[in-house]
Amino acid sequence: NDANNALVGNGVSMVTLYYLFRFLKFFDQLLEKSEAEHFKVSAELAEFYHSLRDCMLDNKHLLDGKINDSERRDIVDSFGESASAYRHQIYENGFWGKKRSISRAGLKSFTSISLAFIAHSIRANQRPDKLYHAYNLLTINGNKAEIHHLSEMLEGQVAVLSSGYLSSNDALEVLNALKASSLFRPDQYSYILYPKKELPGFLQKNNIPSQAVTSSKLFQKLVADGNRTIIEEDVAGGFHFNGNFRNASDLKTAIDRLPGKYATLVEQERKLLLDIFEQVFNHKAFTGRSGTFYAFEGLGSIYWHMVSKLHLAVQETCLKAVNGKTDEVVAGELLAHYYEIDAGIGVHKSPELYGAFPTDPYSHTPFHRGAQQPGMTGQVKEDILVHHGEMGLFARDGLLCFNPRLLRKQAFLNQTKVFRYHDVEDNTKQITLNAGQLAFTYCQTPVVYTLSDHSNMTVFFADGSHKSFDQLQTDAIVSEAVFGRKGTVDRIEVNIDIKMLK
Repeated sequence: NDANNALVGNGVSMVTLYYLFRFLKFFDQLLEKSEAEHFKVSAELAEFYHSLRDCMLDNKHLLDGKINDSERRDIVDSFGESASAYRHQIYENGFWGKKRSISRAGLKSFTSISLAFIAHSIRANQRPDKLYHAYNLLTINGNKAEIHHLSEMLEGQVAVLSSGYLSSNDALEVLNALKASSLFRPDQYSYILYPKKELPGFLQKNNIPSQAVTSSKLFQKLVADGNRTIIEEDVAGGFHFNGNFRNASDLKTAIDRLPGKYATLVEQERKLLLDIFEQVFNHKAFTGRSGTFYAFEGLGSIYWHMVSKLHLAVQETCLKAVNGKTDEVVAGELLAHYYEIDAGIGVHKSPELYGAFPTDPYSHTPFHRGAQQPGMTGQVKEDILVHHGEMGLFARDGLLCFNPRLLRKQAFLNQTKVFRYHDVEDNTKQITLNAGQLAFTYCQTPVVYTLSDHSNMTVFFADGSHKSFDQLQTDAIVSEAVFGRKGTVDRIEVNIDIKMLK
């Protein structure tokens, strides 16, 4: 995301942390299933790993309350010193070439304490409006590491929904808050990346507050002397920094080049001047085009890839709800959000509303015109994954499963039609479908869904034989044949209990 790129150096990405929580949960499951008790890693990595784990374990007691700025600084310093030692060893001396053994139990401990710290941070980053922070700013001030927040961003909500941390009730709370927020764009019935705002005009920029000028003896001395190297006064009595300054480095250079008679004031007020400069321009919070453009994924723009990521994240929360023990009302409201987001995506719109051919992929829709910048964005990947989930296609423990809990009755045919497809040998084939059926291919094997009063399925083989299943899950032989495109499975016919569908 552009905001993350622009904030390099000062940015603290909650988006990264949300996805890290998801990854560590997955990693923990791998460790749980692993039969190995020890693993070999480089000696340098082992040292780094142990130092990080020890730091978190030593500070575990802080998770019982709110971590203050001084405690945060201590942890940041400890992590930084560990990473610095790791880099220094490799850059200066290279790898030793030795391996050390780390235990599965130790890795489980590391994963557990890491997840505990990340969960603590996620809870701390819920906003008062029930949304979650996406990117924060870090300021090192003496022995403190201070955190400041940016405005709400769609990316943060997508990431926290995808993290797997939230319960179904929590996810619904986020989605309700998102729909009620300034990120919702009613005209397209979809969501923008960042809140729309009015950018300041030329005359509203580079104005030094009068109290800031009076707080600096150096400023006052320069103005009185008519020295315009750093500050100048306009005809209306307003004050401005030198218009040639591009950043704080230019200001530092100008301060250093002031004549000797200002040396005492320079020594006393160098930090004050730099603080005032940051107060005026707020460079630390600059997020690139996301905060300065009205197009190209900028202010008021819908970025369609992010909407598709939202669609996928919400689908995951819906599947978790309908397959679990979630209250039916909560599950129903989650599904309502899912279908609303789906309806807001371009392919379901008229060309007049979308501003382009709805079946063509576009990067973004700015606030003042239709869809722009055609091209195959990453949106395509999420839309395919969403479609698999909606059709109920899942591979679990190496077995092909069907569970179309998000599929709607309106997806089924209301009249007879012919379904044409290419088999694994690239032969063109066709199946006649009736009302109440639909068909698709998976690994080039045709699957036919039929509305019924019960759920079961039959696998038809190329040799003319067939096998029935009372559950919507194939066995290992069928699954391997489909995944491997072996051509031994002719088709799979699945009866779907109509009571499963909306």
